[in-house]
Amino acid sequence: MTRDLYNVRPRPTEAAAPLTDEEEQRFRAVLFSELGNEIADHGSARFPAYTPEDRRRLVDVAHRLTAHWGRQVFVEAEDLTRLRLYLAGHGERTQTLPTCT
Repeated sequence: MTRDLYNVRPRPTEAAAPLTDEEEQRFRAVLFSELGNEIADHGSARFPAYTPEDRRRLVDVAHRLTAHWGRQVFVEAEDLTRLRLYLAGHGERTQTLPTCT
């Protein structure tokens, strides 16, 4: 059944307010804990990163995990909106891209 929607308009996008210093510290602490647990359990973790600030935040978390564990935590962009953090040995991709001939 198809329904017509009348008087429906998209809402204007609102710019998100930046985090305060305290909120930023708490958010990074949560990322450090949650992503660190995921990486410790599975060797890697994926997390959305929609803005440059999100990507900087995740790279910083990877550096903090590297310093905490004494093992390198690598960061890789999976696509435009998601980053992957992983330990050495868990980041090698087994898939190869098809070549054009």
